[in-house]
Amino acid sequence: MMMKGEMWSNLGSTMAAIMFMHAMFRQYFPPQLQDYIFRYSKKLSNFMYPYVHVTFDEFAGERMKSSEAFSAIQNYLSGKSSSYAKRLKADVLKDSRSLVLSMDYGEEITDDFDGVKVWWAARRSTPKTPQFSVYPASDEKRFYILKFHKRDREFVTRTYLIHVLKQGKTIAADNRQRKLYSNSASNGLSGHRSACTWTHVLFEHPATFDTLAMDAKRKEEIKKDLVKFSKGKEYYAKIGKAWKRGYLLYGPPGTGKSTMIAAMANFLNYDVYDLELTTVKNNVELRRLLIETSNKSIIVIEDIDCSLHLTGQREKRKKKDENEEMDPISKKAKEEEKKDSEVTLSGLLNFIDGIWSACGGERIIVFTTNHVEKLDPALIRKGRMDKHIEMSYCRFEAFKVLAKNYLDIETHPLFGEIGRLLEETDMTPADVAEILMLKLVDDEDDETCLKNLIEALKAAKEEARKKAEEEARLKAEKEHKEKAQYVKEDVEQDTMSAIEVKENGVIHI
Repeated sequence: MMMKGEMWSNLGSTMAAIMFMHAMFRQYFPPQLQDYIFRYSKKLSNFMYPYVHVTFDEFAGERMKSSEAFSAIQNYLSGKSSSYAKRLKADVLKDSRSLVLSMDYGEEITDDFDGVKVWWAARRSTPKTPQFSVYPASDEKRFYILKFHKRDREFVTRTYLIHVLKQGKTIAADNRQRKLYSNSASNGLSGHRSACTWTHVLFEHPATFDTLAMDAKRKEEIKKDLVKFSKGKEYYAKIGKAWKRGYLLYGPPGTGKSTMIAAMANFLNYDVYDLELTTVKNNVELRRLLIETSNKSIIVIEDIDCSLHLTGQREKRKKKDENEEMDPISKKAKEEEKKDSEVTLSGLLNFIDGIWSACGGERIIVFTTNHVEKLDPALIRKGRMDKHIEMSYCRFEAFKVLAKNYLDIETHPLFGEIGRLLEETDMTPADVAEILMLKLVDDEDDETCLKNLIEALKAAKEEARKKAEEEARLKAEKEHKEKAQYVKEDVEQDTMSAIEVKENGVIHI
């Protein structure tokens, strides 16, 4: 027992002596001599230490782009981790039928390939500034470290790593799950706003072009356009354009714009990035978010006409002088608006087809709007929004798709009357689908659902007629008032002229 106490006492004395010598060394040795000693001591340790370390960061280029090597290594090590690692992370594979296990941070495993032994370790560095958020810290760095003996350097760099990357990409293709991304920003404990980052969930929307309520010819036209784009890598390179394409979906609410996006994603097997402009701090952050998107993806900005008042920014600049003098409340509101987001129309245009848009490829950019007339023409011109798709009210061809989806029927004696009413009445596919869905909710038969639709169409037609008559009446009253006002002004003018003649006693002809 005394020997153990003496051992701890000696260890403490030794540590104190080392710390004292280190303090004396840092205080009294010249900086040039310190650098000289550190440099040669490092060379000595490297000479004696036989292992090489290679780091693979999650992001390349100062976090500007996701590293394909990191993803491939992560997929490659998933199989090794389940067999050897003690701490694992679990995720759900396609259709929630199985789990995929990966190595947790701080864990290390070994791998043997053609008689060569290597070590893999997963690491992450967390930010020093504490943050309170449900989202991952934007400045958290994740990376893998590969360790191997220096005698195996040539084999590892020329053979083993190529094998790892190839196997990782193959595993990723077999287990690929489409994801729905959204951008979000969090606030730290001090109220400081962190950078906007992408977070994701599995994309499980079931919409397809077969279930999309639209004319069959238009659907085929859109599908052919998508196929040409997805196979056009060499063509886009030949003509010197970035491999991307823009789609503008416009029409009244409830006409299936979001469903169209889901159908496009399912048809091409692309990821979806739902970009919320109001959470993006400025143009630089917007550009970074673009670069972090993956290939084979659809970038969506819904209700673009409502995002940050982009359509009116040019007019705001013209009225700058008028707004210089503002009351304190208005000025405070202006400052808050600026604090929330400083994304400009110019920044968005560069996001769509500027130089940075060529970073990566096979991307589709989709804008949706209920009011296409409000958008700046520069935003939706050809080359930015290459294809404009009008999502209109439900007509007979679209109704037949809905009848097949909800009632599982392709023909019925009431189809004729429904077709005639749909051509005369504006009703959105969402409203039609809600009526047909009563079969599931109230357990009604097909004919009852169709009769309910006929009654709803007749009611909508009558309401539209009354609305049109009311608008015509108001218009007529407005014109009558304007005409009466003109007559009154003419009479007043004639009266004033007569008074002037009487006073002057002269009539000019």
